[in-house]
Amino acid sequence: MMVLGRIVAPFGVKGWVKVHPFGDDPLSWREMPQWWLADKAEAPDEAWQPVKLAGFREHGAGLIASFEGVTDRSGAEALQGRYIAAPREAMPGTSDDEYYWGDLVGLSVVNQSGESLGTVETLMSTGAHDVLQVRDGDEERLIPFVAAYVLNVDLPSRTIRVDWQKDW
Repeated sequence: MMVLGRIVAPFGVKGWVKVHPFGDDPLSWREMPQWWLADKAEAPDEAWQPVKLAGFREHGAGLIASFEGVTDRSGAEALQGRYIAAPREAMPGTSDDEYYWGDLVGLSVVNQSGESLGTVETLMSTGAHDVLQVRDGDEERLIPFVAAYVLNVDLPSRTIRVDWQKDW
């Protein structure tokens, strides 16, 4: 499963929930007739429960969603904190220079000198741009996911090449 986001709070009294996306273009998720929910992002595939999407839209600066069978605030409260995911084959396609966060997690990061900087543990959205959180043992590096620093993403070889020094 590819984790897409998280339900952060109920919204209103008719079963809607606020959604925090993990990545760009979350409105493309409305193309999927169902989402999968689980209590933990790293839950095994069998723990993800399918739910039919009834509505998904922007509301102010955020996103809200509703699901079939969830018609009141109590139902929405029961979903609070759950993670949203979908199997890879249900996801909308990406263009050549776009990646799902789930595709980047676990990739090795190397700099132009060929030094290993670690493995992508997760990504963060800072508003201005996304940031790779790279773990190398006890050391953590935060590398902006922008063209100035990320030179190449090679999914088949599971490597990201960056313009970043090991001692930064």
